[in-house]
Amino acid sequence: MHSSDVSKLKQYIEKIENLEVERTEIQEHISDVYKQAKSDGFDPKIMKKIIKIKKMKTEDRETEDMLLDTYMLALGLIPPDEQELGESS
Repeated sequence: MHSSDVSKLKQYIEKIENLEVERTEIQEHISDVYKQAKSDGFDPKIMKKIIKIKKMKTEDRETEDMLLDTYMLALGLIPPDEQELGESS
């Protein structure tokens, strides 16, 4: 490997290592926010679901909701009359 290639490789490795450190620090900050929210009475697990839902496209979210309702209905987790009420609103 040429010395210029070795130098570039070292730069890439250092950059990746620095970004890994930043990612760890950011993850720690996010964890701290969830802990603070929990201490204020919010459920971090639900908050994570909300964040996931917000990232989804509307069409994908609607498809997932429909499939979830269909599967839950099939498994008897939703009484048929409740599922019909949800469709009319």
